[in-house]
Amino acid sequence: MSTRVSAETAGVARGKRPQGKSAPRRAAKRKRKRFRRTAAVFALLLALGAAGAGWLFLTPSGTDIRYLVADTLITTQHRKWAKYIIGQHALDTRVQAYQAQFDAMGEERDTHEIHTPPAGAAAPAADADGAAEEQKPLVEIEPVSGHGYSGYVMTVNDPTKIRVAVPAKPGRGERVTSMVQRTGAIAGVNGGGFADPNWEGNGFQPIGIVMSGGKLFYSDLGRSKSTQVVGIDGSGKMVAGRYTLDELRQMGVKEAVTFQPRIIVNGKGLIKNAADGWGIAPRTAMGQREDGAILFVVIDGRQPGHSIGANLYDVQQIMLAHGAVIAANLDGGSSTVLVKDGAVLNKPSTKSSEGRYLPSAFLVFEHPEQADIRNVWEGLKPGDIDPAKW
Repeated sequence: MSTRVSAETAGVARGKRPQGKSAPRRAAKRKRKRFRRTAAVFALLLALGAAGAGWLFLTPSGTDIRYLVADTLITTQHRKWAKYIIGQHALDTRVQAYQAQFDAMGEERDTHEIHTPPAGAAAPAADADGAAEEQKPLVEIEPVSGHGYSGYVMTVNDPTKIRVAVPAKPGRGERVTSMVQRTGAIAGVNGGGFADPNWEGNGFQPIGIVMSGGKLFYSDLGRSKSTQVVGIDGSGKMVAGRYTLDELRQMGVKEAVTFQPRIIVNGKGLIKNAADGWGIAPRTAMGQREDGAILFVVIDGRQPGHSIGANLYDVQQIMLAHGAVIAANLDGGSSTVLVKDGAVLNKPSTKSSEGRYLPSAFLVFEHPEQADIRNVWEGLKPGDIDPAKW
């Protein structure tokens, strides 16, 4: 005779308890445990958040971090976000303080001298073994890196081979790659600042002045008004600091753009420490050694895993380590780009691997006197230009 076993009996035999009144109690118990765990995690997160907020807002080290983040945001299109970190009043005060500091950094008159071989000098002399010393190439490029950043130092051994280039067509800027290829230059970096409405400007309207080949291409200054410039005179000596147009003419300045701040003058660094370095960002800067060689420092940024960026103190220290006796900041951020032999060497922080459309660039030529660089702003006044219209 076969024995039929009920499903409930079979369940008990397999170690399962029969479903009864205890099942809802167990489900409710599990829910209570999950709720307690969730509440504990939430409470822990709240405690950590409160502790973190207390550290950020109530301790000196936390305040330093907040201002570092704010300084970094100030250099981007998201400047307004900085007010949520340090407050609107502190943001306004900080920007004004930096501007006053930058102005002061451009006042001391530079007295550095350069010692370059005279034009048409004989070939390098032979050494004791009768072998001629190796002549330096016109352009040398080396990688440079530090805490959180990487980039390049480009050395131009003959400063008289540098020209300021401008866009070919009115109405929009031009990428440095295009300027290099169009003019036959060896290398180039981005130059001065420009009007940039909503951080989406067309790159055509410079700020301050642009000089190329000894001619004033653009100016939004009055005759007696001064501006911070970065440039080179007819002898190849770098000029950086605050000057009027008349002073620049008297000094024989040939190539110049407006930007700031100057970070080295008469062999000494002007930025005391990283806290005064104006945040972390992509950077471009120009300097000069006593032997006349021009140094361009190009640092990538805003790219975690590659390079976050550098502050101006970092750039200053790189310049000093390479022998700079004068140096100044150029337009950085998403404008930062280094081009050699028609190719971009660095990684610009833009959607395009070639960088932004710009109003000016420092280009290096074997024969700069043959470069065809024309004044694209001729006949235009600053008020005639719409920097937002493409």
